[in-house]
Amino acid sequence: MAIVAFSQKRIKSNLSNYFNYKLISKDKNARLGKLFTAHGEIDTPIFMPVGTAATVKAIHLKDVELSGAQIILSNTYHLMLRPGYENIRKLGGVRKFMGWEKPLLTDSGGFQIMSLGKLRKVEDEGVTFKSHLDGSKYFLSPKISTDIQNALDATITMQLDECIPYPASYEEAERAMKLSLDWALKSREAFENRNGYGQFGIVQGSVYSDLRRQSAKDLTKLDFDGYAIGGLAVGEGQKLMFETLENTTLHMQDNKPRYLMGVGKPDDIIGAVKRGVDMFDCVLPTRSGRTGQAFTSRGQVNIKNSRHNLDIRPLDNSCSCYTCKNYTRAYLHHLFKAQEILGLMLLSWHNIHFYLNLMKNIREAIKDKSFETYESYFLENYYSGDIDPL
Repeated sequence: MAIVAFSQKRIKSNLSNYFNYKLISKDKNARLGKLFTAHGEIDTPIFMPVGTAATVKAIHLKDVELSGAQIILSNTYHLMLRPGYENIRKLGGVRKFMGWEKPLLTDSGGFQIMSLGKLRKVEDEGVTFKSHLDGSKYFLSPKISTDIQNALDATITMQLDECIPYPASYEEAERAMKLSLDWALKSREAFENRNGYGQFGIVQGSVYSDLRRQSAKDLTKLDFDGYAIGGLAVGEGQKLMFETLENTTLHMQDNKPRYLMGVGKPDDIIGAVKRGVDMFDCVLPTRSGRTGQAFTSRGQVNIKNSRHNLDIRPLDNSCSCYTCKNYTRAYLHHLFKAQEILGLMLLSWHNIHFYLNLMKNIREAIKDKSFETYESYFLENYYSGDIDPL
């Protein structure tokens, strides 16, 4: 079925009164909005902590929620391998399975399959790949991926797409973009349309502005409930990522949420909000926390560095998280040197809080029409480095 024919039939149009996005105000291209779903409201711009295997690593979900999380992310690829989507369906869906009552988004598995390299084979109908766990062979098509996400009971479902690394030739980027458009149609047809549930299409095209334009234009015809920007933060660098975002959001609908997948560092997020992005996810807060890296208002801190041995300061004097209110850098340094699990937990908790507080400050700045002032203030401090005296 052609995309145009699908658009005319509108058989998967957003009929729900409950899943919709309201654009509240703008400060130049920065957008303040609210997303209404079956499982709660989401204020945007928002960051989604990543709970790949139905858990946000090293943090209890009650603490994720206390930090300000309104939505989290899980992954189709990992959950289909373990414990299996049919098991999760029988247990009431992934939200019930993990004890999370708020909205949840599931990534389709496309990015993880890309990262498998020689363990996967991409064809027009889908992807054949070998499990990274035991080498078992699987096949994932747009319909299968969508059916699995339906079974997981995800609030937001993502289409299956082909995400290619950077650099890519124009011909390769065009091929992957067109395949992703074909898969978008098949994903849309397989989506189970229920009140308060939504499905996002994914704009591809590498760093080529005309391919991004075509992808965004053709995806709009499918009337997705939101649109993601995929294929960035894959090696192209921040400058080129920002340029690509500017050339992409220009062609995206104002009345639908925009999600930049897999991004990123705090300054990446600031720059993407400036260019019209509403939603973000990234493993960095928890992955960095588990390796002793903390994000602060004065840049990143490596708590394993010996200079923190007798440091009685918190990680960040301007942070109100549990870690910063109760523990010194010296104690956190000790935990990592002693290889105590509590250290991983406390740094991950701090990083999640830092990211979500950043989003809260961004929303307030957009509301007050002072986003550029906040951007300058944040970046000046963030790039200054962790240089506060003891």
